[in-house]
Amino acid sequence: MKKSIPLHLRPFTAQQHYNAYSPIDHAVWRYVMRQNHHFLEDIAHDAFTSGLKSSGISIDSIPRVSEMNDHLDKIGWGAVIVDGLIPGTAFFDFQAHGILPIATDIRQKTNIEYTPAPDILHEAAGHAPILFDETYSEFVKLIGNIGANAFATKEEHEVFEAIRHLSIVMESPASTEEEIEAAKQRLKEKQHLVKGLSEAEQISRIFWWTVEFGLIGDLQKPKIFGAGLLSSVGESKHSLSDQVKKRMFTIEDAINTSYDVTSMQTQLFVCESFEQLIEEVTRFGESMAFRQGGTVAIEKAIASSKVAHIEFNSGIQITGLFTDIMKGAEGEAIYVKTSGPSALSIQNEQINHHGPDIHNDGFGAPIGKLAGGIKLENQSEQSLKKLGIEINKMMQITFESGVEISGHVTNLLFNHDTLVLISLEECLVKKGEEILFHPTWGTYDLAVGSQIVSARPIAADYAAYHGESVINEEESPKEGTTLTPLEELYAEVRQIRDTNFSQDVLLHSVIGKILDEFPEEWLLQLEVLELLEKHDKESPLKKLLLDQLEKLSREERYVRLIQNGLDVIFGRRHVTV
Repeated sequence: MKKSIPLHLRPFTAQQHYNAYSPIDHAVWRYVMRQNHHFLEDIAHDAFTSGLKSSGISIDSIPRVSEMNDHLDKIGWGAVIVDGLIPGTAFFDFQAHGILPIATDIRQKTNIEYTPAPDILHEAAGHAPILFDETYSEFVKLIGNIGANAFATKEEHEVFEAIRHLSIVMESPASTEEEIEAAKQRLKEKQHLVKGLSEAEQISRIFWWTVEFGLIGDLQKPKIFGAGLLSSVGESKHSLSDQVKKRMFTIEDAINTSYDVTSMQTQLFVCESFEQLIEEVTRFGESMAFRQGGTVAIEKAIASSKVAHIEFNSGIQITGLFTDIMKGAEGEAIYVKTSGPSALSIQNEQINHHGPDIHNDGFGAPIGKLAGGIKLENQSEQSLKKLGIEINKMMQITFESGVEISGHVTNLLFNHDTLVLISLEECLVKKGEEILFHPTWGTYDLAVGSQIVSARPIAADYAAYHGESVINEEESPKEGTTLTPLEELYAEVRQIRDTNFSQDVLLHSVIGKILDEFPEEWLLQLEVLELLEKHDKESPLKKLLLDQLEKLSREERYVRLIQNGLDVIFGRRHVTV
């Protein structure tokens, strides 16, 4: 792709095995796209309908992501293939960098109206077209940046894995009803363990009620802009019915409203404009750990149980798994600890000889001013000498918090005249009787800073901390497998369509096979009926197909699917929800 993929996002990328799509997969794509073009023309946001043309997305066949990338490049965006459901921080971070992550699997025919699993219909047909609106594009990058920096809790990470499992089970043809129900139950159990609303959950809800399922404009007659609606035949029609309650969007209301990924929505929010969303999400972002810092930010890093980094006001950053925090009398952090491999960085670049191989057993650092209100980070080499801090000499300092540090200074590290690190040998760090660092433990590196200004749920220097990452590639792309008899029929119908109905004799044979061997194959019958309506309206075969479709429509699982398909074929605006 033309946009460079950040190193920390490369492990989530994959390949599109285009030849592995079956003729039925292309028919599913075509059904949904024709439905959406037919139905969304008047009720989707204007930016979506115009963006469909600009995005290079075809109605008739699943798009190649490489071609989508070329079209998106014209507006400063790119597209990248990802392997299904990826962590929220990664999903948001792609968008913050102007990269649309696209899961290239496509839903089964049985889930044609809605699926909780990410698929190319949702990502490509739902998200891509409306990005051509400049203001909306700005909003998506903004919410992407905020989401990429949002902390989740350990329990929420477990919910994510349960959602991933459910999406896999629901999209697997081999799954039984019992397995699907068990996966849903597992998700509910994990959700019940979540307490409070983390940053990640809050931004997830905002994203869900806007980018995924947002309406815009007038409360009584809104238009659709959410990708979950724009890519779903069932949801798009359902969303504007009286069965769905409409509420004017406020960010507080959106945050306090949970959602269910397994079923259609019962209520939706209507925003005034994309400008309103930008204003409100910007305001929300100011309350987050990566902007606010402080004790609360450290606590969020600890609750995440994942590698994160904090930044001092001196500019030094500590990366690691934050596990402990010591607080003073007023409840503010005075000492913080990590466990396991840790690293020190400045401006997201790891400091030489301060990587996880050196700080392999964790890291500890005091926070605050020295006794007398002295900010250590503001001291020059001359003023440090007055404090008794000088290379090759013993020093002893006491913080306002009561943390005491004594040891032999071996190095002072400055960054643009700001002191960021003091290295000491024979060092003792204690708070009262509690030993925080013992002289026998080796070198103590004192990260300098009187306050924490930011915390983010990622290593400061991802490549240095985790090692270089490469884009996931398989040695040989998957090729299409041998077609089943049913897939062969779908392929024959597509060939007849592509050759402008020049094989009408073959079509008669196809219809005979459908009615004899696959009488419940409603989608294929619709595809053939469409050809007859377009090229041979008087054909007696039309009545045969219509009669069979009418029989299938007596079953509840088929009635809406068939009716909506007939509406497109015959140009009707009838809406079945």
